[in-house]
Amino acid sequence: MAEDTKQMAMDAEESAAIEDMNTEGMTDAPAGQIESFVRNKFTAAETARRYDEERWIKAYRNYRGLYGPEVQFTSTEKSRVFVKVTKTKVLAAYGQLVEVLFGANRFPLGISPTTLPEGVEDTVSFETNPQLKDALGETKTDPVEERKLLPGETLTEFNDRVGPLKDDLKAVEDDVEFKSSGSPSAVQFHPAIIAAKKMEKKIHDQLEESNAKKQLRSTAFEAALFGTGIMKGPFAVDKEYANWNDDGEYNPIFKTMPQTSNVSIWNFYPDPDASNMDEAEYVIERHKMSRSQLRALKRRPFFRSNAIDKALEIGENYNKEWWEHAMDEDNEDDYSQRFEILEFWGFVDRTVIEDYDVEIPPELKDVDQVNVNIWVCNGCILRLVMNPFTPAYIPYYVTPYEMNPYTMFGVGIAENMDDTQTLMNGFMRMSVDNGALSGNLLIEIDETNLVPGQDLSVYPGKVFRRQGGAPGQAIFGTKFPNVSQENMQMFDKARVLADESTGFPSFAHGQTGVTGVGRTASGISMLMNAANGSIRNVIKNFDDYLLGPLGKAFFSFNMQFDFDPEIKGDLEVKAQGTESLMANEVRSQRLMQFMQTVSNPQLAPFARMDYIVREIAKSMDLDPDKVANSMSQAAVQAEILKKFQEQNPPPAPPPQQGQPQQGQPPAPAGGQVEDTQGSGGGTIGTGSVPTPGEEGFTGNQGTMQ
Repeated sequence: MAEDTKQMAMDAEESAAIEDMNTEGMTDAPAGQIESFVRNKFTAAETARRYDEERWIKAYRNYRGLYGPEVQFTSTEKSRVFVKVTKTKVLAAYGQLVEVLFGANRFPLGISPTTLPEGVEDTVSFETNPQLKDALGETKTDPVEERKLLPGETLTEFNDRVGPLKDDLKAVEDDVEFKSSGSPSAVQFHPAIIAAKKMEKKIHDQLEESNAKKQLRSTAFEAALFGTGIMKGPFAVDKEYANWNDDGEYNPIFKTMPQTSNVSIWNFYPDPDASNMDEAEYVIERHKMSRSQLRALKRRPFFRSNAIDKALEIGENYNKEWWEHAMDEDNEDDYSQRFEILEFWGFVDRTVIEDYDVEIPPELKDVDQVNVNIWVCNGCILRLVMNPFTPAYIPYYVTPYEMNPYTMFGVGIAENMDDTQTLMNGFMRMSVDNGALSGNLLIEIDETNLVPGQDLSVYPGKVFRRQGGAPGQAIFGTKFPNVSQENMQMFDKARVLADESTGFPSFAHGQTGVTGVGRTASGISMLMNAANGSIRNVIKNFDDYLLGPLGKAFFSFNMQFDFDPEIKGDLEVKAQGTESLMANEVRSQRLMQFMQTVSNPQLAPFARMDYIVREIAKSMDLDPDKVANSMSQAAVQAEILKKFQEQNPPPAPPPQQGQPQQGQPPAPAGGQVEDTQGSGGGTIGTGSVPTPGEEGFTGNQGTMQ
């Protein structure tokens, strides 16, 4: 009966949230009011972000090494060279972001119990060791009351109260009985800790299945270039897994799983009055789809097949924006063989959707606005549903590279060095033009001294016929002065300004010939610390605005749609981008130093060795679940090692120098132990006195008497 009830609940939830449904019979109400509402919101957002689009176009051109129409060259400027220092800086920032975010070879998200979960007092306990009681002189009758947290008591206060007994706690996973041999023991894992580990593993598996690392790398690139990175999700999708039966027939397996994706900044149109996603009343994403992609929407939940067919029948409606023409200068055609679909997430007046097949929950019957998801194309409503998430939220996460306090869109590397890029281009063009002038002679010809009718072009071996004047006066060359060195000095100064404006020193991305403080090791260390300070702020933005909210969204998704009770508990999501900022080598070194410090018996009880070992494994890019034991496993392993050492004692140490081994004569007075193995050392430099007449004796016996 319980299983039937559970299955019914699962079916109800899935039908409301993630499973597809038959939409053929849905009423196709006139789309005019809804479609106009979405279009008006889109127009407002599009108009508000025009200035930002101009910033992004300039950043894109600087990255690609393209001059915009605003750059006008004079007739004397021949060079069109573009020094793509912006690209170098952007890729350096992007590379450091990726290195920090994935330094631990995992998605930078973690799940942990809250500081003091509800019910922890019912799960934290210990078993009293009789030998330990006797050693402590325990006089109390029954320490049951001491095994639980008192009202308002913290875990730290609990550990201080129970004293040495806290090291005698019993593990809940493995019923390992610890003897009085002193083998390690572990604090009991309460349900919140177990749930946290399982929830974290589940979320990481979901992120791995959805290729979230690739999506995050794309987000990090746009953040470095344009100043803003955007991700979206999670959404339930049916992923196809290849499978063949025994007869060789292809029989794919479909698995419903949450999906997250990168959203290009060019397709993101947020509420113009919002400076962050918490303030946004709505968000619109602009899609560009082919016929097959639009038709494939029929297989997704709650999409209206009739409306999709109607939109397909009307035909392609995608028109390029001005910025698309600016990015694609080779194609001036406005028309594209694609469909424009607008995806709306946000609040709508309840009266606007009352005429449509939308089931409004009873608790929202009296509210003025409801949170919905709408897809429109060619005047047709492709999808109109209530926001499926509880509590309702807009599933977009926007992180700035550098904060812009008055808008949602941040500032990137390219914009920060826009002026210095212009200066570098100008000085480099001047240097090239000057080099071309100074590297060639300016020819001056006096035609009055030449035979009329001659060709005045100059080339090697050219012959001019002269009819008067002194030799060399009719034709001679003038050398133009070379000032390219001064121009390159100004170029180098502009490049230094680029280092300062971006926070990335030139040597950090392979630049040679660095001058100033970068010539010394201490100077390089100082500059790298400054660069790490710049990227630290960026990673903090990623943690606060993207990784943290995205992790909470996955957590809420599983809490709402997953029916596994073992992953649920009083848990919290923690973004771990800043934890990876410290180099792995440095973290590993510091952890090893800490282990040496706490090896002192007086400090050892205060150290969490299981955590230290796992962190050392992470710093070495190893999976701690595969290479590190749990506390209970460590206890068993320690017991096994102890028995092995008892059965296989180590060999006796070799005798110290100057002490004879058993059965050997003592060393001569003032000498050393004779090296009988031929390895040297003992007799080298001293030796023993040979007997006269012996081989090797060269003294004169007669003179010794």
